[in-house]
Amino acid sequence: MDIPLSRVRLAAFAFPVAAFAASASAAGLGFDEAQRLARDQAPSLLAQRAALDGALAAQPAAGTLPDPRLNLGVDNLPVSGPDAWSLTRDFMTMQRIGLMQEVPNRAKRDAREAAAGARVQRERALLAAVQLAVQREAALAWLAAWFAQARVARLSELERENEILLATLAARVASGRAMPSDQTMARQEALAIADRRDDARRDIAKARAALRRWVGARADEALAGEPAALAVDAAQLRAGLHRHADIAPYAAQQALAEAETVEADAEQRGDWAWELVYSKRGAQYGDMMSFQLSFDIPWQRGQRQQPQIAAKRQEVQRIEAERDETLRRHREELEAWLAELEAVDAQRERLRGAGQALAAERVALALAAYEAGRADLASVLGARREAVETRLRLIDLDAQRLALQVRLTTLIAE
Repeated sequence: MDIPLSRVRLAAFAFPVAAFAASASAAGLGFDEAQRLARDQAPSLLAQRAALDGALAAQPAAGTLPDPRLNLGVDNLPVSGPDAWSLTRDFMTMQRIGLMQEVPNRAKRDAREAAAGARVQRERALLAAVQLAVQREAALAWLAAWFAQARVARLSELERENEILLATLAARVASGRAMPSDQTMARQEALAIADRRDDARRDIAKARAALRRWVGARADEALAGEPAALAVDAAQLRAGLHRHADIAPYAAQQALAEAETVEADAEQRGDWAWELVYSKRGAQYGDMMSFQLSFDIPWQRGQRQQPQIAAKRQEVQRIEAERDETLRRHREELEAWLAELEAVDAQRERLRGAGQALAAERVALALAAYEAGRADLASVLGARREAVETRLRLIDLDAQRLALQVRLTTLIAE
């Protein structure tokens, strides 16, 4: 039977992604659910939480005194003569027990407490940064899988159209209204479509693997719903760039380096210690007690303490410079992303309007000319190929747009 070519219309202009989204709206893994799962169970986030818990656990010990030291010994034990090895016969022999406590100076202890607090703040800032990164990567992986599935759905629809085209060609060749070479071109087109479909399926597998890294076994579930556009406020992003997730830890790192500088400076003051000793002699002699204080004498400051202080100060300057470099790099990155988003939005609007209409018109004209015998099949296939590229380009622009929105909305660590 001669099937009219007018049935070989590109369903591209109905855009099967809408049908795909409807089928994906059943129960499964949604966009927001994927991000929540990643925040709950991503190993990198669990590791950073453990680092924060460790810093919190260590903080109370930072300013405490060192453990006291218990001393046990014997003084003036004879080793020769009639009283050799006796603990009681010689009046100078004493069994001694003592307690010693080292006391770091107050400035050093305060600096250690400040450093412990800075470590907690650093780990907390890193936790916020890791949480944003996990959320971002899970969202990007979900989007990659969703749009790869949309491409597969579109190309599968195109394959079905190509089968109809081949069926019409068989009848037209038999009736002498088409050349046998037209069937060859249509089969070549089918091979090209199959290659594109395999590429899209490969992209699905890669995106699922990436998603599995963040959400585990649930990455194999069907994707539920469709992604919604995210609000991007360029002015607010520019104003809040100093709170970028990668910038936030620098304040704590600088505070830590400054506390270590203060601790190094406190070494110039020296520490001190006290010791209490009780000495027991023979029964015929009285017991004795001793008490002493000892002090550090930092007399080589130029060779010991001051070089360490200078090194710590350089570390503070290094962190400041590194923070400025990171801020400039992210400012450049932000402006590039905003410019790219603006361009993608403009291209997307043109393609959704005039681009699709012109592609549909070209296909209709090519089909009409072919049916009337005024054009060959190559022009029909070329028009259809351009229409397919238009629709796939629109899918790609939607994917780029949402990926940029995800990146821009996961910059600031609150």
